[in-house]
Amino acid sequence: QVQLVESGGGLVQAGGSLRLSCAASGRTFSSYAMHWFRQAPGKEREFVAAISRSGGSTNYAESVKGRCTISRDNAKSTVYLQMNSLKPEDTAVYYCAASRGVYSIYIKGLYDYWGQGTQVTVSS
Repeated sequence: QVQLVESGGGLVQAGGSLRLSCAASGRTFSSYAMHWFRQAPGKEREFVAAISRSGGSTNYAESVKGRCTISRDNAKSTVYLQMNSLKPEDTAVYYCAASRGVYSIYIKGLYDYWGQGTQVTVSS
């Protein structure tokens, strides 16, 4: 069993930055590819970024490419999402998810574990 706990969300002005963290329990963190998703009110959950188990491969949604960086520290069982040049349309609840494979699509069954989410609000 893996538990994921996100943190680092908050209120920020447009153009600002936030760094989200997702801490995992258990000893098997490095066995999972990690992902970030987000869900805005009234919208479907959408893929943001993914990172392979070793951290050697990453991919991003087009909407965040060049503004966000996903990274992981397997020694700390933590995955991060550095978000820069934030826009009001980035406002959403951000979730991390763990899976055996690296995916770039939201199909709930692909992911073994989900966190509870952290709210990011970007004011204009």
